[in-house]
Order: sequence, then structure tokens, then C-alpha cells
Amino acid sequence: MSTGPSDAPVPEPQDAGPQDAGPQDADAADWRRLDRRTVTASVLTVAGVCVAAAVPTAVGIGSVFWLGAVIVPAVLVALAGTVVVERLRLRKTRYRVLADRVELAKGIVVRTRRSVSRDRIRTVDLTAGPVARYLGVVTAKIDTGEQSASNASSLMLYAVARDEGERLRAELLDRARTDGAPRSEGRVATFDRRWVRYAPLSIVTPIVGAGAYGAVLQVSEWFGLQTGVIAWTIDVLGGLGLIGGIAVLVVVGVVIGLIGSLAVFVEMWWNYRLDREAGGTLRVRRGLFTARSISLEEERLRGIELVEPLGIRTAGGARVDAVATGLRSQGDQDQADRKTLLPAAPREEADRVAAAVLHEPVSPTSATLTAHPRAARGRRIRWALATVAVPVVTLAVLGWLLSLAVLAHLSWICAVIGVPVAVAWAFDAYRNLGHALSGDYLVVRSGSVRRGTVALQRRGVIGYTARQSVFQRRKGLMTLTATTAAGTGGYSAHDVDAAEGLAFAEEAVPGLFGPLLERR
Repeated sequence: MSTGPSDAPVPEPQDAGPQDAGPQDADAADWRRLDRRTVTASVLTVAGVCVAAAVPTAVGIGSVFWLGAVIVPAVLVALAGTVVVERLRLRKTRYRVLADRVELAKGIVVRTRRSVSRDRIRTVDLTAGPVARYLGVVTAKIDTGEQSASNASSLMLYAVARDEGERLRAELLDRARTDGAPRSEGRVATFDRRWVRYAPLSIVTPIVGAGAYGAVLQVSEWFGLQTGVIAWTIDVLGGLGLIGGIAVLVVVGVVIGLIGSLAVFVEMWWNYRLDREAGGTLRVRRGLFTARSISLEEERLRGIELVEPLGIRTAGGARVDAVATGLRSQGDQDQADRKTLLPAAPREEADRVAAAVLHEPVSPTSATLTAHPRAARGRRIRWALATVAVPVVTLAVLGWLLSLAVLAHLSWICAVIGVPVAVAWAFDAYRNLGHALSGDYLVVRSGSVRRGTVALQRRGVIGYTARQSVFQRRKGLMTLTATTAAGTGGYSAHDVDAAEGLAFAEEAVPGLFGPLLERR
């Protein structure tokens, strides 16, 4: 058996559970079954989906005949098919934990047997939706954290008993320290209801508000009522005028967005706890309806990132993300959820948690940063004005070519509103630039709409990349990127003074850029 992950069809293994093992098949005694309650969980989930789809369909059709002849039989067939498939999957799925690897055998038509070396396992995440929580089962995802186009580097057990999931997690992640020193453990952070106030200030608010209008239009189109809905809205708001009608729609969208963002935040982060366990693991547990347990080995941690989106930063808040190896994910959103150690919270709390996670008395992200040259501010001002000039010039040219006065008016309105906003953004982006060395950490900061302050361990830096465009060379600037195997793979100090940047890189990790330095 290969020590790496594999996923290839093989002859069907002996998949009898311990109760089926005979005296001639001692190897079969190692194999374990999934929990039988997975069938019930799947049936209840499919039943909820069928009801959610059947009810609006029945209302839209409005015919008792079609309800009894098509919809109800279709729901029953779906439920019966789920029972059959899930029972077959339950019988054909086995897993076992050996001294050096974890194996999973599954498949109904095509049998596969997958093996993952225990030394390469980086995370064991447990997830349970409302139905699974009620039944006492969880989905366990055993992951090596390697980049892969397929799922060959992970094993998914859907579903096992909650106690079995906790046992697997403890067994697979408990590794002895190489230096023999004892590991500290205990609660690092817990949920504070006052943090909910940051939810409406996130980007989720406008997205949910706009999405609500889009959902109404889409559903009304399904039933052929979209024109009527639009006409009804115009009739209701027609007496308020164009500006008044738009204002009402914006206010209603904002209210819907506020409610939606609060609901999303509460569902994701209610019951949040961050614990340091004796096995050398940071564990995040959270979720109101869907319970999630996410684990991160401290040995894989290379630093942290203090993230301050504009709205949350205005209210004095920030969140803490891990910069670690082995956080591979098939989806960007899933990866973002897995690396977050602390949701939006007061900046003081974020600094405290960051320091505790890094075993430092003070968080490196609170270090005093070296400001970048004024030439960097000029570059941002020019970028901002160029961004505003594109729609302004486009509207002006179209207005002149088409002889439309409304386009000409929109052009100067965009200029009056856009120029001050763009210049303010440029100044804020410049103020947020900075870099420093704080103990064993390299610290860089950048961004305006999303300001990020990264504290990266110097030993985690495996290389540097210095880039200079034609315009940067004229101003004596460069963008210096510290390359690492963790997080996004590289963290940049933008528009730093060229000589100062090279000296900074050499001091942070001596020997990498030494030959490029001009010494007097």
C-alpha cells in the first residue's frame, strides 16, 4: 500500500464489520461501518428539499389533478430512491484507522479504496447540520491539506456518530512534540453577543439586499408574474417621484440586508469557541443550526493576518485569520471559513487573540510600521483619478455623439461625486501602507476597502520577489513580496523605497537578497 493518497478502482475489499468477521478473516475486524442514522438523515434532508420545491410548484400550477398525479408521486419516488441508495451506500462503505494510515473503501457500481498516510493528515473537521445534530451524527472530513484537482487528498465520512467523530479527531491529530516540552491548553476566546453589531457593517449587507430583489424578480418570472410585479411597484411608488421611489427601494434593500447579514453572522458564529488543545491543535467550534468543528495544527501555523474591512474598521473592529500550510480547499469560501480564528470583534480583542495564538506577549500586528515614500501616495492618487476618468469620459463622449443631454449631465455628476471619493480612497490607501520587523515576525500592511496586516514568521519565508514597473523605477519604488508555503503563498510590501526594501528583506531573512545590496 502506498503511503500517499490514492484513489483507484480495486477489487472489492473484505468489507464485513467486526460483527461479520470470521476466524479466517482477522483483517476484516479492523473495518468499521458508517452510522446507520445516516439513512434517516438523508431521507429527512431530501424530504425537506422536496417540500420546499413542491409547495411553490403546486401553488403555481393551481391544479389538484397535477398535484395528485405528478407532484406527490414524484416526492414519494424521490424518498424511496433515497432509502435504497443510502442503504446500499451504508453496506458498501467501510473505513479503518491503522498505525500508519487511514483507509476508506466505498462505491456501489465502481468500488474504490483510498488510503491516506497518518503523518500527512493536517485537519479533521466535523460538521453537522440541523438534522444531523438532532440525530447525533456528524460528517468527518480528514484532509492532508495538499493542492489537488480531485478529492484524492481527503477522506469524507458521511456520517459517523458524534462520539466516533470526536474520537477520530483526537486520535488522528494528537502528535507528540519533537522537543518534548509540554503543550499548554485551554480556552483562548469565546463568543460575545456584542460582536453582532459588526455584522451589518460587512459587505454581506448590500449583497443580501440586492439578492432579495433579484430573488423576487426571478420567482415572479417562474410564474409569469414579473411584469405585474414591476407594474405594481411603479404604481405604489409612482407618487413619490423618481428620486423618492429610488430612495424607498434603497432603504427597503438596506433593511433587508441588515436583517440578512445579522442572520448569517449569528448562524455562522453563534456558540463560537477557540480552544488550544493538549495535542498541539487550535480548534474552532461555531454554528447555531449547523455545528462546525475546524482544527488547525499549531506546527503548521506560520503567522496571522489581522483583517479590517472598511465598515468594520470604522467601528473599531477586526478579525483574525490564520496563515498556515495545509488549508487547501476546493472552494474559496470554504477556505476563508476554515482559516478564520476570530470573527469580527473589537480591535483590542483581535490583538489579544492574535498574541495568544502566536504565544507572544504582544501581537506583532500592533507594531509601529515604517511609512512608505510620498511617491507611493502620488501613484495611488493617479490610479484613483484614472478610475474615475473612465466613466466620466465615456459618458461625455456618448452624450456628444448621441446628442443626449442626460448623458452629459451624468458625466459631470460622476465627476463631482467620484473625484473626492477617489482622492479620499487614495489617501487612505497610502496611510495604510507599512512594513516592520517585530521579533521573529515580518509585518506588512496594505489595503483600504480591505486592510490586511500580516505577521509572517521569518522562518516561514522561503524566498523574495522584487518587482519594479517602468513608473516605479522612475520614482525609486519597488513591490517586495515574501514568498511562503502558507496562506496565499506570498505577502507584499507595495511601493516601498527600493534601497530600503532590499535592506528590509536582508534583515528579515539574511542571505536571500544580500548580493543585490549596494554597500558603501
